[in-house]
Amino acid sequence: MANEEKKDFNAMLHDSKDMPKFQTITDEASIEKYGGNRMYFAPPIDYDTVMKKVPLGKVITVGDIREHFAKQSGADFTEPITACIFVSIAAWASYQRSDNETPYWRTLKANGELNEKYPGGALTQKEKLENEGHVVIQKGRKNIRYYVKDYENVLFSLD
Repeated sequence: MANEEKKDFNAMLHDSKDMPKFQTITDEASIEKYGGNRMYFAPPIDYDTVMKKVPLGKVITVGDIREHFAKQSGADFTEPITACIFVSIAAWASYQRSDNETPYWRTLKANGELNEKYPGGALTQKEKLENEGHVVIQKGRKNIRYYVKDYENVLFSLD
């Protein structure tokens, strides 16, 4: 996303865009990759609702949220690109609000990676997670990325 400071993310968060909805995919490679052809689209506010459930000391991944929505809706999988966009919208909407904060920094990318697209980038997320007791490690020399060490041990379960 670009020009985040000029956008009204709370309006975006509450725009359901005719979701939830399902789509049947026919691309064989995608069907094989995702394990089925029934794809679910959750509205942005649903991501925010789930992200608010993650308590202090715990983390969740976008993939975990997607799996939860697929299971809950009876779909084979949840659309991955919109999921990442909606998680970012929830983060920026929280950043723009003065109350009812969503602890978006507790939502990680795959493999425990921090999200550069959150407000303040990965370094701000790193600081927030470290303040909550998590250990964040750096990987790479040129393309530096940050990960929560042993994130699997502190995953929040939505079940």
